[in-house]
Amino acid sequence: MGLLLALQSRIPDRWFLRRLLPSALFVAVAYLVGGLGQSRWYDAGLAARRLERYLGTEGGAPAHTTTALLLYAITVAAGAFAVPVAAQVVSVLAAGAWPWWLAPLSERVRALRVRRWRSPDELRDDALRSRGRGEVLRAARLEARAAATARIAPKTPTWTGDRLRSTADRVRELRGLDVETSWVDLLLDLSDSSRAALVEAREGYDGACEAMVWSLAYLALSVCWWPAAVVGALAWLASWRWLRHAGDVLGSTTEAIVRARNA
Repeated sequence: MGLLLALQSRIPDRWFLRRLLPSALFVAVAYLVGGLGQSRWYDAGLAARRLERYLGTEGGAPAHTTTALLLYAITVAAGAFAVPVAAQVVSVLAAGAWPWWLAPLSERVRALRVRRWRSPDELRDDALRSRGRGEVLRAARLEARAAATARIAPKTPTWTGDRLRSTADRVRELRGLDVETSWVDLLLDLSDSSRAALVEAREGYDGACEAMVWSLAYLALSVCWWPAAVVGALAWLASWRWLRHAGDVLGSTTEAIVRARNA
């Protein structure tokens, strides 16, 4: 614990809270439950004995703690460095910019979204009719869906992709910049306060992508220990909602800054 506190004072919060600390927790959980299997998922005693064996303290044997902690630290560091790389993959997929070899799947998902899409006005009218029939829950669901639905039909496989595409089109219209390829140019052309707000919005989006990676890691761990599926599913749902919110905030912040700059 003292080592983690010392590291926290020297490592930026982005690395400590989003990467190093989650990596330390995941590696510890993976080792402790990796040998339990599905049938003995509840055996805390076996998990404790595995920890004692790893630290070299089982049965009073001389500890090889230094070697064990060094191996643990290397694994944690590897996980912390791997997460941003994996998060870039999540970011690309969430933004709807799927690679060419996923083009058939991308088009199928987009076509499915188009078939399911209904305009916000149509959804609100349906919600009013549902309230008139006393269907309160259905009306609330339709109103929430209307609030989150774009006014035009989907153009990408994901909701976040449509939101960011709309922002890119707006910035191109106002400034003649392609934010997908001229992100640095946009930042350099802003005041310090606007740049800080935009960077903060982007940090939130990147953090949501990294949270999605951790949720998928726990889902993968469920192959050895099924309770990890529950943790992974809850984390995935939370990170998915966070990602949508962060994408909307990033788009809204970018558009507001560009409009203010051109006012």
